[in-house]
Amino acid sequence: MGAYNVVNYGARPDGRTDSAKAFLGAWADACGSSKPATIYVPAGSFFVSQALFQGPCKNFDIKIDIDGTIVASSDYRGGVLVWLTFKYVDGLSIFGGTLDGQGQAFWACKTAGGNCPSGTTSLSIGMSKNVLISGLTTTNSKGFHISIFGSNGVTVQGAKIIAPGNSPNTDGIHIQMSSGVTVTSSSIKTGDDCISIGEGTSNVWIEKIGCGPGHGISIGSLGGTPLGAGVQNITVKSVVFTGTQNGLRIKTWGKAYSGFVKDVTFEHAVMQNVQNPIVVDQNYCPGAVNCPGQSSGIKISGLSYTDIQGSSATQLAVKFDCSPSNPCGGIKLQDIRLTYQNQQAQSYCKNADGSASGFVIPPSCL
Repeated sequence: MGAYNVVNYGARPDGRTDSAKAFLGAWADACGSSKPATIYVPAGSFFVSQALFQGPCKNFDIKIDIDGTIVASSDYRGGVLVWLTFKYVDGLSIFGGTLDGQGQAFWACKTAGGNCPSGTTSLSIGMSKNVLISGLTTTNSKGFHISIFGSNGVTVQGAKIIAPGNSPNTDGIHIQMSSGVTVTSSSIKTGDDCISIGEGTSNVWIEKIGCGPGHGISIGSLGGTPLGAGVQNITVKSVVFTGTQNGLRIKTWGKAYSGFVKDVTFEHAVMQNVQNPIVVDQNYCPGAVNCPGQSSGIKISGLSYTDIQGSSATQLAVKFDCSPSNPCGGIKLQDIRLTYQNQQAQSYCKNADGSASGFVIPPSCL
């Protein structure tokens, strides 16, 4: 077993010296080794400006053990799109450690409405398979904290993702064009979606998540472009939402581009003062640009909501606002109990069809 300590490649735990070359040197040796390899990042703060860890490797068992903190530049003006990228890798495990995206100055620019570049994703897993990320903490990203794109067989477990509730576009985990993705036993506090699922994603399992602050767990937004790749076989269970903007959300553009969402299971969710606990919105069109008069071409079917309980921060606790040209079908509600202060919560249905069983509060409008 080969062991590669980044300090031996010149990395310095002073939080100032750019250790990108050292990290990439350790990666090159581990990737080129034909036997299992471990890259070790010891305690301390390591500044890495930007790094692309690229395969394919000779090795199908690379572990990265992180005891320290890897720190990004606080300067956002270079317009770096991704800070740490793993691409074309098969058989990667990342254990422990903290990634500090140092996004504060960037958020301030965005909040002030300045001329800012687009945000930076802290960690991207692209075109890879058989990846495990365990016990990682990622804080203060300049954009998405973790992005999983075009990948297969990726597990994130025991993650801690932290950014202020007012930090723009700091999604916790974004999954797109990927399959076989599992996210479990994680705490996600951000200024955007805790977990977002984009087009072309299937076979996702999300379980035991604490979400909030943030915008909830979202499928979408879909149908903004003519890609048309669908989303299917998504399971979200045992999630606690605290003070989030949304709970369980599906969002599609009010545009005619085709696509689908099908076979989605939501179960055992607790809502604590959530603005939109259950929401399907097929009329998403910020600024009403290029959307007026169109209806969503995304077909939504086979949604199941079971044992969803807790409190709504608004009177409208359940909202199915579906497409007139592609109505939602096969929605199942079972054992829903959502309250609004001391009043009756309400539900709203438009172009939505399905059934309700057990106790359903507010009463089903399907």
